[in-house]
Formats: sequence, structure tokens, C-alpha cells
Amino acid sequence: MAMLNFTEDVIQSLFGHEAAEDEDPARLRQYYFKSSTYDQVVTPLPLRIVVGHKGIGKSALFRVAMAELRDASRLAFQIKPDDVADIARGQPDFLSSIRAWKIGLRNIIARRAAQSMGMKADSALKAVQAAEAVIEPLAEVVAGHAPSASLDNMRVREEFLASRTLHVFVDDLDRGWEGRPADIRRISALLNAVRDLVNEDRNLQFRISLRSDVYFLVRTSDESTDKIEGSVIWQSWTNHEVFALLVKRIETFFGRDLDYEKLKARSQLELAKSLSVVMEPTFRGKGHWHDAPMHQVLMSLIRKRPRDLVKLCSLAARNAYAKKSPIIYTSNYEAIFEEYSQGRILDTINEFRSELPDIRRLLENMKPSTKEKTTKSGYVYTTADLLKKIKSVEAQGQFRFKPGSLASTKDLAAFLYKINFLTARYERADGTIVRRYFEEQRYLQSEFADYGFAWEVHPAYRWALQPTDIDKIFETLDKPSFWSFSEG
Repeated sequence: MAMLNFTEDVIQSLFGHEAAEDEDPARLRQYYFKSSTYDQVVTPLPLRIVVGHKGIGKSALFRVAMAELRDASRLAFQIKPDDVADIARGQPDFLSSIRAWKIGLRNIIARRAAQSMGMKADSALKAVQAAEAVIEPLAEVVAGHAPSASLDNMRVREEFLASRTLHVFVDDLDRGWEGRPADIRRISALLNAVRDLVNEDRNLQFRISLRSDVYFLVRTSDESTDKIEGSVIWQSWTNHEVFALLVKRIETFFGRDLDYEKLKARSQLELAKSLSVVMEPTFRGKGHWHDAPMHQVLMSLIRKRPRDLVKLCSLAARNAYAKKSPIIYTSNYEAIFEEYSQGRILDTINEFRSELPDIRRLLENMKPSTKEKTTKSGYVYTTADLLKKIKSVEAQGQFRFKPGSLASTKDLAAFLYKINFLTARYERADGTIVRRYFEEQRYLQSEFADYGFAWEVHPAYRWALQPTDIDKIFETLDKPSFWSFSEG
């Protein structure tokens, strides 16, 4: 086993940064694992809208996709929230907002495109404004402009003139999002404006990322957004892909580069061999997890989000550093489970309180009763039992979704499933357990009808719900192999 000193720079280089935008670009590309979503996003279609929970990897995908386009000298850049902060604010009606977005986006694209090709922005901006279009007027200006002295700029210029294609990435639109009617209308107007722009200029290609809660509020508040549904790509991972991503990070940290597809094709046991250089291969803790492979324990605790895995491994590595451990042991993971769980509860509250302002009360009151603390019944529910549990929480006060609609008991049950607090669970006759996340089967519980699935509180939240009886949590958990790799 390796003798690692888990300093902060080693931890970040080994497991990655929690936020892709803060990651060293070269390191990000070195370990990035292209999930099944990646090809759907980079396909040469005018509009792709990537939807997913926080921490699912939307920003990382965009950064890698942009880097690959730039390697090919394609004209590609990102528009950030501060670039568009003042667009369409104070517009009197929805149609005016759409027009303001179209004008504002064209102006930003003209300026950024000119900069990318080493030109002054004035002539490009005037041409785009006069034509109320982007690609052709911009190409005319570029063709009539003296080439830049910069070799990189010259290559971008030549490629743009040949392909007449421009790639725009819009990320982090949920920054400052509060779910107010004005916020919803603004994002909806943006989506309508982008749709108009790509229909007018088919070689203008937009990639937009939206948090799942933002998308749902916009989608259910504006009937016109049904026209963009065909462009929506749900960012998701299988547990096997997340596990392969962890292995990719470890292997590249030690200077070994592996082909994406070959790595993904490896079995769990083959992939697990790479973990032993940085962590104990077997979990030595209590309950049903005792003597389980460490990778299955890790996969049980993440919500199929790469950021969860970064956080979990980084917290344990810091504990190993404090205890001067040469690798990460079971005791290092056990010491941070409660902190990790509290963090996931807080993340969920911050992510979805714009949709359900009183979400903290709902989640914290889903804790098991005193009698249930040592049994599965405190965390696994039939549909009838789940609705009964939620009714007991509602007895303390009703819940309302923004912008003020009353939430029924079934609405709250559906909400808990949508935010991944609950997963759908079905136990087969042979004892194996099939689990479904919301992203995998979004319409499983139409109006929360009973399709034969039970509902289970994800293990990531259990230490936060049961902080006074932490050891007893292990008695409520299934064998991790059932949780981790029952992909259906």
C-alpha cells in the first residue's frame, strides 16, 4: 500500500475539487470520465439544455466540451451570469423580455467572438445589430478584417470562416435563484429567446445548464417551454460510471493514464484493485456493512453525484491526515459519516428551498421514531406508510410551494422522491433489490400512485436524521452490494 501524506493539495489533486469551475483545467481533463450523457450534449445540434441536480457534473461537462472544441480551433466560449445580469430586467411584458434577451445575447456573442479572433468588437457589434442575426454578418466582418498576429486567433478565424459555426455555453444560471415569479419569467424568456436565435441561425449552437428545480419551476409555469423539451438532456450517472471516475482519478494521480472505454468495461472487482493504494479495501465496521468491499460502501453513500464522492473521500482523507494514517481506514470514514450526512441535508435544503421554503422542517421531521431507530421501518416505507408519516409532519403545519400553492400529502411525497431524499425500492423474490432514482424514472409516481414500489430514505441522510444513535444506523442498512450496484 502507498504511504500518502493527505495534505490539502494532495487531497484535491487525488480526488478532485468539489466545484469543476475551480478545478485546474489540465487536471480536470486528465481524469474526466465521459458519461453516457456527454455524447448527447456535444452532438452538433443547435440547442442542448442539460438538466440535473447540483453536484451532478454539469459544469465539468461544459468545461471539458469547451476545451475539446478549442483544441479543434472552434469558436467556443462561455457566458456567465454576470455577463447577462442586466438583460431583460424591468421589461413590461413577456414578449418584451424575449426581445431584450435576443438583443442582449447577440451583443454579447458579437463581442466575445471578436475577442476570440483578435479583433476589436465595434465592427462586429455594429454588423450583428444591423442585421439582427449573428453568423453571416459576423463572418462578413471577419473575412474583411486583417488576420490577427496570434497563431491561435488565426486558426480560430480560419475554422470559423470555413464552418460558419459558433458554440455558446451558458452555465450557472441558478446563481442567486430564489424561485420568485420574476426569476421564473426571466429564465423562461431566455429559453424562448435562445430557441428563436438558433432557429434563425442554425449554425449558432447553444448549450445551457439548469438545475433540476429551476427547470421544473420554469417548465410548469410557462406552457411555451414544451417546445424546448426535446432539447433537454438529463445529466445522470450510473454507479458504475461514478466508481470508474474515482478509479480514473486515482490512476491518473499516480501517472497512469487509462482509456475511458476500457476502464468503464472493467468489472467492479478489477476496478476495486486501484483503490487499495489509497484506502483500506474492506469496510471493518458494524452491521450489514461489516466486511463489505469498501467501494460498495462508498457507492451506497453517494446519490450518483460525483461531487458527493469527492466530498466523502476528501473528508475521510482529512481525518486520515489528522490521525497520521498512511491510507484511509474504516475508522476515518466512520469518523466523518455524520459530518458528510449533515452536509448532504444542508445541500438539499439550499438547493430546493426556493421551491419549498419550509423544506428544512419536512426533512428533519422524517427522522425515525424511537421504536424505529434500530429497524428498517424507520427508513423504508410502503406508499401507505409514507403518506401516514408525512401526514404526521403536516400536523405541525401545512406546507406551501412557491409561489404559494398548498402542498398536498402526495405532493410532498413526490417532492421527496424528486429531490433524491427518497428512492423507489422493489425487492425481488431472490432477495435482490431494485432501486430507482427520480432521474431514471421521472414519471414513476404520477400523482404518487402505488406502482408496487416501496420508498427508502437514502443512506446519505441517515446520520443527520439520527445523530444521537449513530451506531444503530448500521443495523438499518442493507448489504451495500444490493444498494450500490442494483442498476435495474
